[in-house]
Amino acid sequence: MKKSSDVFENLFIFEMANNHMGDVEHGLRIIRDVHAVCRKYSFQFAFKFQYRDLDTFIHPDYKDKHEYKYVKRFSETRISEDDFKKLKTEAEKLGFLTVCTPFDENSVDAIMRHKYDIIKIASCSFTDWPLLECIAKTDKPIIASTAGASVEDIDKVVSFFLHRDKKFALMHCVAEYPTKNENLQLNQIDLLKIRYPQVVLGYSTHEKPDNYEGIKIAVAKRASIFEKHVGVKTDKYGTNDYSATPEQLDKWLSAAKTAFTLCGVAGKRMKFTNDELASLKSLGRGVFSKRAIKKGEQIHLADTFLAIPTKEGQLIANDLSKYVEIYATENIEKGSHIMSANTKLMDNREKVYKIVLAVKDVIDKSGILVSSRLDLEISHHFGIDRFFEYGCTLINIINRGYCKKLIVVVPGQKHPEQHHKVKEETFHVLYGDIILELDGKKRDLKPGEIITIEKGVKHMFSSKNGAIIEEISSTHFTEDSYYTDPGIAKNKNRKTIITHWMNV
Repeated sequence: MKKSSDVFENLFIFEMANNHMGDVEHGLRIIRDVHAVCRKYSFQFAFKFQYRDLDTFIHPDYKDKHEYKYVKRFSETRISEDDFKKLKTEAEKLGFLTVCTPFDENSVDAIMRHKYDIIKIASCSFTDWPLLECIAKTDKPIIASTAGASVEDIDKVVSFFLHRDKKFALMHCVAEYPTKNENLQLNQIDLLKIRYPQVVLGYSTHEKPDNYEGIKIAVAKRASIFEKHVGVKTDKYGTNDYSATPEQLDKWLSAAKTAFTLCGVAGKRMKFTNDELASLKSLGRGVFSKRAIKKGEQIHLADTFLAIPTKEGQLIANDLSKYVEIYATENIEKGSHIMSANTKLMDNREKVYKIVLAVKDVIDKSGILVSSRLDLEISHHFGIDRFFEYGCTLINIINRGYCKKLIVVVPGQKHPEQHHKVKEETFHVLYGDIILELDGKKRDLKPGEIITIEKGVKHMFSSKNGAIIEEISSTHFTEDSYYTDPGIAKNKNRKTIITHWMNV
């Protein structure tokens, strides 16, 4: 047993209800026998009682009419405030949190006098607005069961407590005693979770006490609070059809523990075992050299082939990515394993991410709408590390008999000088500022200006604050860009293509 700083975290509540049978010693036995079971488990536990001020709760004309089921039940199991205090004190002494359900305003006052940890609202009182107003004035955490409540009513109650800044939780509950399997409706937990994401959710059970499957499903659906009626069979007293004996409770808690173990961590990626990672790596295709590779050379996909078996420390196919550059740190013979030990890997993923954010910033400021289905072509003529100095990004819209692109230039960026032998292109400045240089002559372009660049004309451009150019041209051919700097043509990896980049 443990207590958490959050009273709603993996909280298991045991409902005494009237199972004390009006006999304090029997109630104490239930608490002690349940505690003996709970010591095996590391959850938070609470005992729950019910308060009714029977002198006002039952109409004076009906107090002796035991033909009414609940009048008889409540009257025969009545105990005094002092007796309830004995039960509560015993529960606290054994490490339980204490919860109490009031059915009238006088009982709320008694709960406050007796200093319970949590107030529970029964399903029958879910929209008892005078009672809710009284409960909301307390400083206690609140748990409310939703059996029989419409979505509209739940909306109202949630709004009621949220506007009063109350710490509260909702319990999926079915008021059928015991509840048949087909009526458990555990998917309602999902409905509540989706509709009220800011509210802690739980499961109040009334299924048969030998049903150990419902709790597993509730755990898997990430309920945080679990409530169950408990009782103890003796020669004098039996249990009802929905209250668990200590033996049944042990199996129920064991089922919950198993479910938590099977479900594992929530809300974040799990940690992987070394055995799992080693197994996966051994099943991956290893990277081998297709040719002899010299020390210092960049290793491209075309320089490799993939096959099994792999060696410990060998690169595998999973290590190859358009974001990763691989360089040989020593000579590698043809057909050899390419190892972590004889290579250096440079992962450019974060650099690409930074570029995408910068491009999106320019597009967002421009107000231009761009389809999310278009790829982003990043040109980094002198390597990705120098992209913000030299380069640009292209959004290729169409390339058939005619071609249309958007060229995005980030602030301070230059595009190196080039010319085309086949393509003629027209630049239409849509946003920002452009300095365009044609055969050495500079010209400042502003939004709305249009200029045509004929075949063979050397051109370069830059932007101080960022710009977007609409390029309309004849068909673009990959090999029709001739750069003045011969080093650019030698860089065979000066392009990175990104898909699904608009959602970054």
